Amino acid sequence: MVFTREKSFCSAFFRLTLTIALQNLIVFSVSLADNVMLGAYQETSLSGVALVNQIQFLLQMLTMGVGEGVVVLASQYWGKRDTESVKRILSGGLRVGMVIAALMWLVVFLFPWQVLSLFTEDKAVIAEGVQYLRVICFSYFFFAYTNILLCAFRSVETVRVGLLVSLSTLCINVCLNYLLIFGNLGAPRLGAAGAAAATLTARVVESVIVTVYLFRFDRKLRFRFADFLAFDLPLFRDFVRTGSPVLASNAIWGLAMAIQTAILGHLGAEAIAANSIATTVFQVLSVVAYGSASASCVLIGKTIGEGRTEAVRPYAKTMQVLFLLIGLLTGLSLFLVRDAILSVYSISDASRGLAEQFLLILSVTSVGTAYQMPVLTGIVRGGGDVSFVFLNDTIFMWCIVLPASAAAAFLFGAPPTVVFICLKADQILKCFVAVVKVNRFRWIRTLAR
Repeated sequence: MVFTREKSFCSAFFRLTLTIALQNLIVFSVSLADNVMLGAYQETSLSGVALVNQIQFLLQMLTMGVGEGVVVLASQYWGKRDTESVKRILSGGLRVGMVIAALMWLVVFLFPWQVLSLFTEDKAVIAEGVQYLRVICFSYFFFAYTNILLCAFRSVETVRVGLLVSLSTLCINVCLNYLLIFGNLGAPRLGAAGAAAATLTARVVESVIVTVYLFRFDRKLRFRFADFLAFDLPLFRDFVRTGSPVLASNAIWGLAMAIQTAILGHLGAEAIAANSIATTVFQVLSVVAYGSASASCVLIGKTIGEGRTEAVRPYAKTMQVLFLLIGLLTGLSLFLVRDAILSVYSISDASRGLAEQFLLILSVTSVGTAYQMPVLTGIVRGGGDVSFVFLNDTIFMWCIVLPASAAAAFLFGAPPTVVFICLKADQILKCFVAVVKVNRFRWIRTLAR
């Protein structure tokens, strides 16, 4: 049988995918609310916070690299119902995450002006960014802790708590932004510093929520405080070996995104605005595709851990069809909503025209993204082949996409649309690699001891 007909598998796939997708949608809504409210306060504040968010994005990529490493290894132990090993993997992941958060906090707290000067020379923008950064940097520890813990929950198929955490963050952040940015209801008018205080408060609360759930309501891990201090050297070595390629892949991806933004930034203000609009809309509409990647990673890892490797083939075949359907729906949605979305923005005709062209390009490439990304980062990585995604991303991004885009922009003077096609071409090209890689089934590897 090529495809699976197991109702339990389909139910688990859609439950995990849709819950994670909704959580991601709420996370994007938090960022959107920050931008809208700071934009209404002062453009300089918005620009300063935008610079700081580049640092936050790097922290997010590194933290999620650690978290995804936890998911890959822990999901196989979950398949064996070895929760003690899952807890020790989580303990090791938290140690690595806290080290990353501490290093980033140390750099930005001691040298905030110097760090932000790497992005701009505008002293007014840097000054606003420094106000925000000096407060928000303390949230790095809570952010790393919460997200790695949520990844551990995800590895044992507990995803609703992540949705609860995201909802709490959205409500707290929006309410405190209203009070502290603008000084409403007698609160101090703090501007960018107020937005930072709101976000820090939300991060503390979400850490409390996830900790309370861990100790009082979770019935799978049955975590104790002593488990935070437990250290298993062999398992930690396994985690480092498994997680290092994932962390490295996320790191180079975060750096590549910054370079892509810089390439488009040199093509004019219209290209910057159009790219911002198009990528924001794409992020919102592609949450299901990213949710399917997380779901497939957990389910494939769990199945291998259970010792049912014969079920992996039909599962992988079935998920590939589902990924294509998700991609077609995402691309069609982008195509249909592009005019309605653009009508909301007050931008120049040149920016509007570019944004429409960018959205048309994304409506095609999103089909490729929705297929190859969950195949490679979900099925293949979840199956135990953690190094392939790192090598594949490195080759495509640093040997093909960035050189071709830079050459088109700076050597040949190509229009922004052509440069944008070069930047997104890998989303289609990777599909050919993904089809060959996943259907050879040489990525099935048992990582659990």
